[in-house]
This record gives sequence, C-alpha cells and structure tokens, in this order.
Amino acid sequence: MVVRRQWTDYAALGCFLAVRMSSAIALIYLHKAAGHSVSSATAYSVYFYVYWPSFAVESILALIVVYSIFKLAMAPLKGLQALGMLVFKWAAGISVAVALSSAVTPSMNGAALKGTALIVNAISQLQRTQSILTLCLLLFVCFAIRPMGLSYSSRIFGVSLGLGFMATTDLVQSAWLVFHPRMDAGYDLINGCVICVILATWTGYFSLPEPKRRIIVLPTTSPFLRWNQISAALGDNPGFVAIGGVPPELFAPAELEVMRRASIKMSSPVAQFPAPVPERLTMSRAI
Repeated sequence: MVVRRQWTDYAALGCFLAVRMSSAIALIYLHKAAGHSVSSATAYSVYFYVYWPSFAVESILALIVVYSIFKLAMAPLKGLQALGMLVFKWAAGISVAVALSSAVTPSMNGAALKGTALIVNAISQLQRTQSILTLCLLLFVCFAIRPMGLSYSSRIFGVSLGLGFMATTDLVQSAWLVFHPRMDAGYDLINGCVICVILATWTGYFSLPEPKRRIIVLPTTSPFLRWNQISAALGDNPGFVAIGGVPPELFAPAELEVMRRASIKMSSPVAQFPAPVPERLTMSRAI
C-alpha cells in the first residue's frame, strides 16, 4: 500500500493490519513465555486483556474497512454512494447496538453475565456482526462489480475477497470455540493457513498494477441510473421561500438599487406608439 501510494484510500485496512500484527507479536511472546520467564497465571491474565480488547478494536476497524470499500466501489454514482453510506451507517449502528444488548441480557439459564464473561460475549457478538456485514459487502461487490466499472483484478475486489475469507473464518472459529474452548486446538492451524492466504492475496493485488476503471455507460432505462438520479435529488438542499415581510437590511445595496429602478419603470406610464405620418407628408419628404 505504501509503495503503490494507496495508503490514502486504504488507511483503515493499514490500521487493521498494524493492530493485528502488534497484538499477534505480543500474544505469541506471552504464549511462549508462559511457565518460563512469566508464571502461567500472570501470562494468561495478560493474554486475556490483550487478546479481547485487540479483537474488539480489529472488529471496529474491519467495519471501517467495509465502509471505505463500499465508498470506493460506489464512487462513480455519487447519489447512490451517499444513500448507501447513510444506510450502511444505520445498519452498522443498529447491529452493534443489538450485539451489545444481547451480550448484556441474561443467558438461557436466567443468570446474568458478569465480569470477563460479559466482555467475551459482547466482543464475540460484535465480531459476528462485523463478519455478517463483511459477507454482505462481498456479495454486493460481486454483483455490482461490472456495473461499477470494476474488474476482478481491481484492488477493491481483492480487498473484499480477503475480508470475506477472514469473516468466514471468524464465524467458523466463534462456533468452534463453543465446543472446543481451548487455546491450543487443531483449528488454529487452519486459521493460520487462511490468514497467510489472505495476506498473500492482498500482497498480490497491491503488487500488481491495477487496471484502470472503465467509464460507466448506463442506458436510460437502467435502475442504477434512475436510483442515482433520485438519490442525488434527495440529497440536494431544498429551496427556501420568504413568507411575510422581508426587512430591507437583508438585501445587499446593489439588490436594493435594482429593485428601486425596476419599481420606477413599473410606475412610469406606458410609452405610446408614435402617431402615423400622413401619406401626403411622407411623399413630400420622399420628394
């Protein structure tokens, strides 16, 4: 991203990778140091409070990445872009609120979650919400890639594809942890392989030159064109009408002068057409 000068467009993805890399280095050190330089109990406590907060930050950054990808994909159609971003904000806000509220509500046995269990459940629900929105974005990009002037070699599709793989892996992992609540499990190997494939995919998309975006040519009957026109019209500022008397100080001096001259013209008598010249006088002048 830095070499290709794409940091401006994909800053959220860069921050996401930076947070994941930093947390991974810290977690690997704690995992290896447990029982040696650091006691197992201390290592687990530190591991817990590094893993879950970083996981929450990654989920929030992933939502921002999805938002930025959608914004880039809909760049040619400004009307649909503005409408879609508004819908995305509402959907993300409602999904996060539902996820957090479901974590606070009592469990099936009637007992309320407390302490670390509440943190784990809230962050897990947030991660599931983010994964579902990411998969919805991938589905949208796959269907709208041609109408938006993109191709499967574009970086927008490559980033969306990697996010889709990551979201699918996270959803499977959240279900796996319910039945296998161990830090060391066979699924960790699969998760690591998927992450390596995702990083290799993103590296390839950013390393190779990106094809230029095609000019969008839509027929007059295209629903994209109609909805873009409607969305652009809805986003314009409405006109304003002055009701009642307007004080003169609201107008500029030039406007007042124009109004004064116009009123003078309106109050002056209408100019009469000149009387017809007698035919005899006209002939004499011609002679």
